Amino acid sequence: MREFSLPALYEVPTDGNLTDIVRRNAARHSEVAVIARKADGAWQDVTAREFLAEVESAAKGLIAAGVAAGDRVALMSRTRYEWTLLDFAIWSAGAVSVPVYETSSPEQIEWILADAGAVACIVEQDAHAAAVASVRERLPLLRHVWQIDLAEPGGNGAIAELGRLGADLTDGDALVAERGGHAKADDPATIIYTSGTTGRPKGCVLTHRSFLAECGNVVARLRPLFRTGECSILLFLPLAHVFGRMVQIAPMMAPIRLGCVPDIRQLTDELASFRPTLILGVPRVFEKVYNGARAKAQADGKGKIFDRAAATAIAYSRARDTGGPSLGLRIKHKVFDKLVYGKLRAVLGGRGEYAISGGAPLGERLGHFFRGIGFSVLEGYGLTETCAATTFNPWDRQKIGTVGQPLPGSVVRIADDGEVLLHGEHLFTGYWNDEAATAEALRDGWFHTGDIGTLDEDGYLRITGRKKEIIVTAGGKNVAPAVIEDRIRAHALVAECMVVGDGRPFVGALITLDEEFLGRWARAHGKPADATPASLREDPELLAAIQRAVDDGNAAVSKAESVRKFRVLPGQFTEETGHLTPSLKLKRNVVARDFADEVEAIYQR
Repeated sequence: MREFSLPALYEVPTDGNLTDIVRRNAARHSEVAVIARKADGAWQDVTAREFLAEVESAAKGLIAAGVAAGDRVALMSRTRYEWTLLDFAIWSAGAVSVPVYETSSPEQIEWILADAGAVACIVEQDAHAAAVASVRERLPLLRHVWQIDLAEPGGNGAIAELGRLGADLTDGDALVAERGGHAKADDPATIIYTSGTTGRPKGCVLTHRSFLAECGNVVARLRPLFRTGECSILLFLPLAHVFGRMVQIAPMMAPIRLGCVPDIRQLTDELASFRPTLILGVPRVFEKVYNGARAKAQADGKGKIFDRAAATAIAYSRARDTGGPSLGLRIKHKVFDKLVYGKLRAVLGGRGEYAISGGAPLGERLGHFFRGIGFSVLEGYGLTETCAATTFNPWDRQKIGTVGQPLPGSVVRIADDGEVLLHGEHLFTGYWNDEAATAEALRDGWFHTGDIGTLDEDGYLRITGRKKEIIVTAGGKNVAPAVIEDRIRAHALVAECMVVGDGRPFVGALITLDEEFLGRWARAHGKPADATPASLREDPELLAAIQRAVDDGNAAVSKAESVRKFRVLPGQFTEETGHLTPSLKLKRNVVARDFADEVEAIYQR
């Protein structure tokens, strides 16, 4: 057993909560731009004083609508200014926010709102409102649904409606002051639902202390990247994800200017207009920057130059860890900085030198490439249960290939079986309404992550494997295989289904056919009497039938969790082939190893 810890750099006040942040900013940094929103296509700064006024206006409206202290209020929207405003308004009303992915299916929405006991839900668009409406009759506690964007002319959106309700509230200022101080550090701030191996999302309870310890220590350790009045962050991660919530709150604690992007397809343009000094993203973002630049270079007939520049950047970065680059390497690097690297930094906004990556493994080669072009990507590691980052690479002591040192004030321990165990104020307090799952995950004050890792002599963690079956895509989305696998397997043609996609850009599936039913299906569709899975695996009619099974499975999950491509295998998984246990459970590692070529075929263009 091995463990490593760092002393805390931020002390969480026992009587404090997250609303203290916006009140403190208004008092100390009244005219500093703490957040920006898009208005008529241009960024419009909002000062700390203005932001507090808008938060309190919305909080009054929630109180006037009957939202009580401790009530749960759901938020379902893309990443935008209004989410941050409403998050702080919910806390200022003494309530608990419950984020919902805007891509969630009606089944998922119903489960989350019912399990959390949400009394109100704020959605963004008509489609979100329709999804909530389709399950509302089964949500007896849900009293209010407000919509941020309304299609009909003259309609009052959620912010305006809450402002109107709050304006009629007697003693509104006093009530908000009272409610804002209601929650203490150890009271719940949010319930984030995360996929579990059983398929049902579990509500992860994160307290005000969790976020204050997390964000306070991150800002303190990375202080040069969080300079008030100088630095800025552009947030494009989904705010239903814990990483996005951390990126929302940490800039407010600093405070530095925060901007929100609802449509990642516009990310390049938004980076150019906002020009952030710090980017926090998932590996897929940085992969797209690299792949996009390489593809453009190849299209322009400059592919060889780009590849040489990339090789030089990687060699330059590696040399920094082994005594420094040679004179020849420094000269080549300087040439390529003018030809290639400067243009790549411009794509990332042109002002920043650092990014923080989490949610999935980045890869050493990509890490060295970005550091080599002058834009260091500091990789970290965390889970919903750890309020995002539980380890991260410090700006001044980066070790590429690791996920960094522990969050100051926390402890990382490697158990005898290699499992990563965690301890600290930033941890969740349990799963909502699920004592059994809580007892399994939290034992003697230690969170059992289910991941396998090692610690070096300086306390840098490497994640080497995964005990649990949760898949984490390259975009950082946690996917529980059981939900969609069970639905697809319900089709008569399907014998087994195994979802894949760990570290990949999307979710895929390996599917085997039920040989008994296949014969009947073949006869009914005029196929040869001796047809086999191997002979029919590329048959258009059969693939269309399997696609319908996949579509049915996708209906139960969000878009990010849905299967985009699949491969029908020529045989079946059996105990005899070594792919099933005696209790007929899939040996996922064995299947992934034996059918690696089929998995690769899913992700080939």
